[in-house]
Amino acid sequence: MAPTKETKSKPDVKVLKGQEAEDLVLDYVKRMNRPYGAVDVSANLKGAVPKTAVQKILLALAEKGELVQKTYGKTSFFVANQANIEVIPAERFADLEAQCKTIDDENTVLGSEVKALSSGLAKLKSSPTDVELDVQIQEITEAIKKSDAQLQPLRSGAPLISAEDLQQVDADWTKWRAEWVRRKKIFNDLWHIATDSLPPQDATTLADDLGIEQDTNEHSALERTALVTDLNKLKRKR
Repeated sequence: MAPTKETKSKPDVKVLKGQEAEDLVLDYVKRMNRPYGAVDVSANLKGAVPKTAVQKILLALAEKGELVQKTYGKTSFFVANQANIEVIPAERFADLEAQCKTIDDENTVLGSEVKALSSGLAKLKSSPTDVELDVQIQEITEAIKKSDAQLQPLRSGAPLISAEDLQQVDADWTKWRAEWVRRKKIFNDLWHIATDSLPPQDATTLADDLGIEQDTNEHSALERTALVTDLNKLKRKR
């Protein structure tokens, strides 16, 4: 047997009859206060009153004067009898307008309060948690201990390095690093020529056999420090 497609089951709607059905139709048409046909009313009531029953109820309500029937061609529309609708006195209307204005003002105040509270909540959410604060405090404490340890020799009266000595160290560093860079370039050029025809694995084996030492991780890390990056920036400016 061929499988059948599963259909979504519609929610059960209690079908009304008699006076309940009539009261529901009349209440709906009055609340909407606009023209409706039997098909529209039945559809808007979600089938609580079948279309054929709605048509009979609308006609009966029109005969009672509760609704007014208007026919356009073969289609009839029904609308609440405006003569039965309570007319709001001018005083009552003004009172309702005042109530609406009061509610609008209250909504404006509440809206401002909600905006302020939402802003405060956003700040709280962006603030570090207790756990994050503990981690930050621990990191700062460790940094203070490290800095204090570095300052300890000065506090014990150890001789300071003079400005001339610092300048000489910087000059030596710049000189010998430049020499290292120059020699490394020469070696790389020669090594590339010598091993150009060799597979990478054979070139690596040859380097090991010759005892050629490549840069260590410490060398690579040093090249990424401010000692080198600041020097390169200075060269570019020149």
